[in-house]
Amino acid sequence: MKQALELKLGQKLAMTPQLQQAIRLLQLSVIDLRSEIQSALDNNPLLDTLDQDENLPETEAQALDKLAAAKDELISNKDTNEVFEQGTAADELKEDYRWDDETYIPRTSGSSSNSNDSDWSGMELDNRNSSPTTLHDHLEWQLQMLSLSDNDQLIAETIIEAINENGYLTLSIEDITQSFDAENDIENDEVLAMLHQIQNFDPVGVAAIDVADSLQIQLRQLPDDTPHLVTAKTIVEKHLDLVAHRDLAKLKRVLKGKPAALSGAISLIQSLNPRPGSIINPSETRYIIPDLTVKKVNDKWIARLNEEALPKLEVNRYYQSLIRRGDNSTDNRYLKENLQEARWYIKSLQNRHDTLMNVAREIIKRQQAFFEEGDEAMKPMVLHDIADALDLHESTISRVTTNKYMQTPAGVFELKYFFSSHVSTTDGGTCSATAIRCQIKKLVSDEPVDKPISDNRIAELLSQQGICVARRTVAKYRELMSIPPSNMRKSLTL
Repeated sequence: MKQALELKLGQKLAMTPQLQQAIRLLQLSVIDLRSEIQSALDNNPLLDTLDQDENLPETEAQALDKLAAAKDELISNKDTNEVFEQGTAADELKEDYRWDDETYIPRTSGSSSNSNDSDWSGMELDNRNSSPTTLHDHLEWQLQMLSLSDNDQLIAETIIEAINENGYLTLSIEDITQSFDAENDIENDEVLAMLHQIQNFDPVGVAAIDVADSLQIQLRQLPDDTPHLVTAKTIVEKHLDLVAHRDLAKLKRVLKGKPAALSGAISLIQSLNPRPGSIINPSETRYIIPDLTVKKVNDKWIARLNEEALPKLEVNRYYQSLIRRGDNSTDNRYLKENLQEARWYIKSLQNRHDTLMNVAREIIKRQQAFFEEGDEAMKPMVLHDIADALDLHESTISRVTTNKYMQTPAGVFELKYFFSSHVSTTDGGTCSATAIRCQIKKLVSDEPVDKPISDNRIAELLSQQGICVARRTVAKYRELMSIPPSNMRKSLTL
């Protein structure tokens, strides 16, 4: 083939860096956005916060003046009961500040001039940032309190490694024995003996084979004079499946006991923990900071941004004044580039706030009944409705409503909570899925404890209210709300 040059005209959509930055900021939650803003402040000297008293960096002379004024104030203060020696006070004041590149940097209050301060601060920082204690750590700590042989120590460590986060043993005794080398010469009886010893560790019921075994371990730890203890042990050992299936009539026939005694034994079993490991295993704490607050002002619902959640940004006027026109030096180009980035960043944040406010106002406008009456008055609404009203793309609405929260008098809700599909009603109207779930929850909460209503009956009751839903739809909504089926909701009271 002969090589040649040719020109072609075409169009394509390209995302500018500014647009990419705006989209990234738009989809961040408040907590993530805080970290993003802090990173931008650290990397861009032209970006500053409005809450600072002054933008000009302090010189060494200014910092020395502050130090002298502070020293004079402390020495001349006659109202305190503390006695200052001038030499000691001056030395402490000098050591309470560090000087670096003409920047005044106060040390953490309460620190002393001891050379071990850095070690203490490091220890405190490690304590704050250290990971929480896990179940394995807790069990190994108790294991260190025992005086064991090398073989027993190896067996105990292997057993602890085989315990899952709920506190149950994931390997059989035979599997644990076979995992050791032949030279260790460890038998099943040794593993079983060490397992029984670990089962006495805290939390009670740990290292059990299954739920019944864990409940038996917990019952053995109770005092012998505990009411209904013997009956509870019998139920856990032989008839736990009847309790699980709420078959109380058969349980009563099998045990031939008095209803009061059986009810007391079942209540004792219910007080036990079926997942003992969950007491120790840390759960990740999820913090929610609302982006918006909604209040009723003069009979009108008003949305406002949570201004305290994020710092206000501006361009640093001091560094901006150092930029000179027509200067192509390296320092001047650096300042110009960071000035442009700072302006883009502030504009992207403002666009994020404006879009969030516009979406919130439209949600409030369409869900006015929800704010007045609650979940039962929720109107059906999808992303397309808001996108059409604001002339935006559905993907933009999805980014705005994901991990963004609104604080209302009824609680804190994610913006996606206000969107739900619709179900037709007998009068030709529509009802939102959120309102239907609220109705189902209300019907279940009002049902008799000894005779819970079935999904079929719930569908019939909703039909009487004009809401046409099938039984499988009721079952789906019930499962979404973590409501068990009717046979599992039956009371265990005999």
